[in-house]
Amino acid sequence: MSAPPAEPGERRRRKAAGHDLTTGPVGGHLRRQALPFSIGLVAIFSFEAIDLYFIAQLGDAPLAAVSFVLPVIWLVYGIGIGFEAGVASCVSRAVGRREEERARRLATDSSVLGALAAIGMLLAGLATIEPVFRLLGATDTLLPLIRDYMEVWYYMAPLDMVLWCTLAAIRARGNSLLESKIIIGAALLNLVLDPIFIFGLFGFPRLEVAGAALATLVATCAMLVFTLWHLGLRLGVLASPLAPLRTVLDSWRHMLQIGIPAMATNAIVPLSSAIVVALIADYGVDAVAGFGIAMRIEPMALIPFYALSAVTSPFFGQNIGCGHYDRLREARRLLARFCVLFGLALATVACLATPAISGLYTDDPAIRDVTTAYVWLAAWGWGPYGLVMSVNAAFNGSGRPLPAVALSSARVIFVLLPLLALGQWLFGLHGLFGAVLVANGLLGLVAWRWLGRHIDRAEQREGAPPQNGVRNDTALPP
Repeated sequence: MSAPPAEPGERRRRKAAGHDLTTGPVGGHLRRQALPFSIGLVAIFSFEAIDLYFIAQLGDAPLAAVSFVLPVIWLVYGIGIGFEAGVASCVSRAVGRREEERARRLATDSSVLGALAAIGMLLAGLATIEPVFRLLGATDTLLPLIRDYMEVWYYMAPLDMVLWCTLAAIRARGNSLLESKIIIGAALLNLVLDPIFIFGLFGFPRLEVAGAALATLVATCAMLVFTLWHLGLRLGVLASPLAPLRTVLDSWRHMLQIGIPAMATNAIVPLSSAIVVALIADYGVDAVAGFGIAMRIEPMALIPFYALSAVTSPFFGQNIGCGHYDRLREARRLLARFCVLFGLALATVACLATPAISGLYTDDPAIRDVTTAYVWLAAWGWGPYGLVMSVNAAFNGSGRPLPAVALSSARVIFVLLPLLALGQWLFGLHGLFGAVLVANGLLGLVAWRWLGRHIDRAEQREGAPPQNGVRNDTALPP
């Protein structure tokens, strides 16, 4: 039995909340969703880039200290992105099946679970600052600066987790423009607050590195309050957090089926960064500082690929929900074409621009040389790495996260680690950077072929045609 027609007000609200990705041009959907999200990602990564610019004015020691915190920050982000992937996958498939109440329930319950998990990370992080960063190679001189930063930054984890989950829920509905606007607002507020808190302007105390973390914390809190109000009260895509325990646990179970493997996938990335930082620490503080600058440049360069992967998940989720395998094949072809061609163009521009960009952060030639060496080698692997990200998102959106875990694990354990050892033995610091390039290139090819086989198997195993445009079996086979 078909659902009754929605009232005019309800139809307008649904249109504002999202878009149907199961009809219309595939490339048009991907471009229309990825472009505003790219702008939002510029704002996200500008948090770190702006912080680093102002911190660099304090000297090389604060610059190196904040460079050490990157792997830990990206580990927390990786867990948050895992929750985000789980929410995007479950909500998009529910939307594809036209289960509106289920989609609202999943978004709300997952956000609550994310907040609880992040509070645990907050407490664990505060208790382990010194041993963790000593393990990464931080010196006695840098540890006090690291502590000043992280003792404030860790409080952002619960706020970020809820923000990511709620924004993933709206992106799962095909609305990346709203997410972009919210993130841009947070970035602009962070830009205003950074110099005030870091340098003590307008009567505020001079907090230095702690001020950078505080600016990000305040900006994130403000945007979270607005997001919960707008999505919950204006658009109605969130449900009441008060629900029977059985309902809540069922939502958690569905989200974690994707979320836990996605967390593992995203935790592997900062793990590999931590290994690289530990190896680079043997070459001195200047090498770590130079690598830290490169780690601010690289995420900004990867923004188009992050955006593409973020919109790939809901696209695959909604179309899996309707059984449109021809659209999945077309999306796979478009993803590969964009990542290869744009990746080559991006690497060329990055290699030309990096010497000037690194000069914005430091005048030390040793630090700038390390930054330039990394980009000149690693940039040629950004396109294949972008393809890996999009393929992982496609698997997650389809409800099959284990291939994404396998790809990311294989990249680090079976490819990157041996290549790091070989590269350092043969070529020293430059060999470490070359290992990143080779690992990304190999895994990009494997990921693309694997996704193609899975789509073929899914269609071959599908027994019955869609009923009313919707399938009951909404996940790719293992």
